[in-house]
Amino acid sequence: MISKTDNIFVGTGRRKTATARVRLFPGTGKITVNGRDLTTHLKVERFAKMASAPLTTASVAGSYDVIAEVSGGGNVGQAGAISLGVARALQRMNPELRSPLKKAGHLTRDGREKERKKSGQPGARRRFQFSKR
Repeated sequence: MISKTDNIFVGTGRRKTATARVRLFPGTGKITVNGRDLTTHLKVERFAKMASAPLTTASVAGSYDVIAEVSGGGNVGQAGAISLGVARALQRMNPELRSPLKKAGHLTRDGREKERKKSGQPGARRRFQFSKR
């Protein structure tokens, strides 16, 4: 899942139905997602900040480049998946960063996913209206 080769640190992140494969290596702080700039891929500034938050927590925001390949999910899921992938790659790079990343909540996988629709009702939990008469 996570491997190290020639100063390239790899991390995998998942959130909802999104999966991100992240490569972290020394550079100028450029973040690329699916061949595009982070702010171009995730148009909402809040999602872009969420994706790059582990770099800020580890205080290495300007010294490492990130290349992420993301598939599935929407903006929120992809931002969360990138964030987890970056955090795992940073931990692989420097095990001493585990404590601050864990304290900030970047290493925790958010397991919440959409609940499936059940038969005999209109949604996952919603029931058809009950009529007594």
